[in-house]
Amino acid sequence: MNVLVVGSGGREHSLVWKLRQSPRVARLFCAPGNAGLEGVAERVDIGAGEIERLLQFAKDKMIGLTVVGPEAPLTEGIVDRFQAEGLRIFGPTRAAAAMEGSKVFCKEIMQKYNIPTGHFAVFTDAGRAKAHIDQVGAPVVVKADGLAAGKGVIVAKTVAEAHDAIDLILGDRAFGAAGDRVVVEEFLEGEEASFLAFSDGTTVLPLPTSQDHKAAYDNDQGPNTGGMGAYSPAPVVTDEIHRQVMAKIMLPTVAAMAAEGRPYKGVLYAGLMIKDGVAKVLEYNCRFGDPECQPLLMRLNSDLVEVMEAVIDGRLDSVRLDIDPRPTVCVVMAAGGYPGSYAKGQVIHGLDQAATEEGVVVFHAGTARKGDDIVTAGGRVLGVTAIGDDLRSAIDRAYRAVASISWKDVQYRRDIGRKALRREMPAVRVGIVMGSDSDLEVMKKAAEVLNEFGVGYEMAVNSAHRTPEAAARFAATARDRGIRVIIAGAGMAAHLAGAMAAHSTLPVIGVPIDVPPLNGLDALLATVQMPPGVPVASMGIGKAGAKNAGLFAVQILAAGDQVLADRLVAYKKEMAAQVEEKNRKLAKHGN
Repeated sequence: MNVLVVGSGGREHSLVWKLRQSPRVARLFCAPGNAGLEGVAERVDIGAGEIERLLQFAKDKMIGLTVVGPEAPLTEGIVDRFQAEGLRIFGPTRAAAAMEGSKVFCKEIMQKYNIPTGHFAVFTDAGRAKAHIDQVGAPVVVKADGLAAGKGVIVAKTVAEAHDAIDLILGDRAFGAAGDRVVVEEFLEGEEASFLAFSDGTTVLPLPTSQDHKAAYDNDQGPNTGGMGAYSPAPVVTDEIHRQVMAKIMLPTVAAMAAEGRPYKGVLYAGLMIKDGVAKVLEYNCRFGDPECQPLLMRLNSDLVEVMEAVIDGRLDSVRLDIDPRPTVCVVMAAGGYPGSYAKGQVIHGLDQAATEEGVVVFHAGTARKGDDIVTAGGRVLGVTAIGDDLRSAIDRAYRAVASISWKDVQYRRDIGRKALRREMPAVRVGIVMGSDSDLEVMKKAAEVLNEFGVGYEMAVNSAHRTPEAAARFAATARDRGIRVIIAGAGMAAHLAGAMAAHSTLPVIGVPIDVPPLNGLDALLATVQMPPGVPVASMGIGKAGAKNAGLFAVQILAAGDQVLADRLVAYKKEMAAQVEEKNRKLAKHGN
């Protein structure tokens, strides 16, 4: 059959990539698509919102299946229009897509059918909204009712910020008609996860769990984005939580939509907040998530055409998904400045090299062709997606490919998947000890490096002077606890590293802490000047030294661990790529 995919982002590229694997697909089209689809699908110069033109194209090309990627055409009724003409199309009707198209409708459905979510109130008057906020306090979430290109949700940490959000939406009309109403919603704490499932209006067939990274910068800092990366599976969704989500959220929601006369057919995406073993719904989306779609489809072995046709025909109960057990990771590479203003037309380097990485697919999101070059054409530019035997190997593969790719002002998060790695609780191999709890802020830098490489560690406070017996015991028993390297940080007299080395045969790395009166110079000299037979590797002063201590510990462990050795190679490549990018900027500035 001939198949048409509607949309132009990374989600649509991954849909095309997966659909191309089906033996049932003859010709594959994507409207409007992007530069990454060359050789995979035929691009069609029709926008995702041009429903009548898409309909006519589907008729002209005898399209047997249309797959809609983005939410806007779904909420505008593209499925209804195609079905009225007798064409087969995958996605919810306009009435069902209101689960994403109207946040008010979505919250009211959940309230009516007792689906767990946060408390909320709806307003059209700014004064009443602000009075409500004054009453409930902050933090609070303020949402524009309609679609706002992913920018209509504002997490306000203070009452003043919440008032500003009300003014922005209802007063300034920043989101147009999407902001005719606002939802003021309870701020839910916990860890987010994405739960996607196919539904034919009755049966709910879940996809593997996944976790998105919304914040622009590492450690979930910075403004919210459309998504800076994702991985699957998400360990935060335990088997018990999975059962809870199906029983109390997904199945009741599909049943509720049927009861409302809006049977839901397509992909239903629940954004969850999980705390203390309980999941609540943050929001629903009426389509595949982006970037969750990329790692999820990489794990799907089933023929996607067969699954989608079962959804359309209402026979999903006969389908069983074949899922690759290996984890997948997607790292989004974005234009500098995203999600704010950003430049377009930057030449992308290294795509061919990245394509040679085993288990990696580079999905294009915002790209275009300019002559012989592929250039940036959006905020989120690429979704570098990898599969591995375990999560760490998938992360390493993705970041090795990322290190091969560059353009002016490229930005991406360097911690995609780190939350899941922490949940895996790697075996402790490094001991981090400090003379005082005031040294913790410095020694955290060593821990951050170990986290990045997936190396387990334990931390302790033991003073060589105030608790010498405890310090000696920490060192003497370290090997029995699985520790293979000790990192010791102390200020002033700084005898801790020496005390560790005197009571252990493990390698010891000393970190001088920058405290008065000599700002760490005294600690540096004390750490360096060890007596013969008591070796200590001495790092620089303060946080830079702690970071290098963590990296040096990894290098010591890598001498007998090929996996860590490979990760170090990728790490060095990434550092080199960053330097090369800085050189390019300087050269261009000089010209």
